[in-house]
Amino acid sequence: MAALDKPQIIIHVQKSLNFTLFDCRWVPCSARLVCLGSTARGTGALQVYEVTQGQLNLVTETEKAKPLKCATFGAASLQQRHLATGDFDGNMSIWNLEATSLPVYTVKGHTEIINCIDGVGGLGVGEGAPEIVTGSRDGTVKVWDPRQKDVPVANMEPVEGENKRDCWTVAFGHAHTQAERCVCAGYDNGDIKLFDLRTMSTRWETNIKNGVCSVEFDRRDISMNKLVATTLEGKFHVFDMRTQHPKRGFASLTEKAHKSTVWLVRHLPQNRDIFMTTGGSGNLNLWKYEYPAQRSRKDDDGHEAGVTGSVSLLQNMTVASQPVAGLDWSPDKQGLCACTAFDQTLRVLIVTKLGRM
Repeated sequence: MAALDKPQIIIHVQKSLNFTLFDCRWVPCSARLVCLGSTARGTGALQVYEVTQGQLNLVTETEKAKPLKCATFGAASLQQRHLATGDFDGNMSIWNLEATSLPVYTVKGHTEIINCIDGVGGLGVGEGAPEIVTGSRDGTVKVWDPRQKDVPVANMEPVEGENKRDCWTVAFGHAHTQAERCVCAGYDNGDIKLFDLRTMSTRWETNIKNGVCSVEFDRRDISMNKLVATTLEGKFHVFDMRTQHPKRGFASLTEKAHKSTVWLVRHLPQNRDIFMTTGGSGNLNLWKYEYPAQRSRKDDDGHEAGVTGSVSLLQNMTVASQPVAGLDWSPDKQGLCACTAFDQTLRVLIVTKLGRM
């Protein structure tokens, strides 16, 4: 690909803030975004910004009792656009951004910090009930229905006698009918577990030998297609989720992506084969997945086995001096994204020429 044909990553606007930033999310159908984190005195910060005329203007800010670690709009309706958050004290809360003094729903979901959160069934996308999944340092992964008070609809925890592992990342997928739904969880010891919520069983598990920092399906609301998992040692793994071999599981490829921890993976909403990874040295890498000519083939025993494709690096750029720990693509404007880094800066980026990829 010629240099001029490649997508370019442009910093549109950036703003230094006075707290540690952990996550950011675009408010659907708006030019607003939410960022959250921890203040110097150990409380939670929740701020809403609007992008207007090349500026980031503060709309509202609220201080919470505990630092906020992660957030999602995935289970919200487009009318309400309520934000779900997980905090350092194990609380999962849902907020109306027009009135953030008190949550519209809250539950003491875990005994330790909630590291990760994802939502499904909202925003007019996909099938099934609105549900939120949380993963925690206490080793459990829990699924919540905001219409049901205090009790999770599913609880995936270590069996008695099994060591509890720190769950760093969770993601919904396979939510393409009213009944089907899966949750993927990644842990600090390299375990990846795929839980089938229809059968309430572990559908598949593997270990990729390094702590799993982020997992994401290319789409939540389709039959499982691809899953990307990023790790501590600078690598990511792409699993082809269409074909599960009875012994070998899902076919995968491994790519050395960064010279440091790969903190996040985020797929482009408008093109599921393009995704961004964020690195511990403040860099962003933009990738494209190419499918193989044939996605499965029979092995010697007559079982179908998946075939992986390849990934190519479209563009990379260093945007911060510290790890980029939060990134979210705009669901409405292709190529618009926001990211947060531990240099306490919120950045809005534009990635060009994605429509040509």
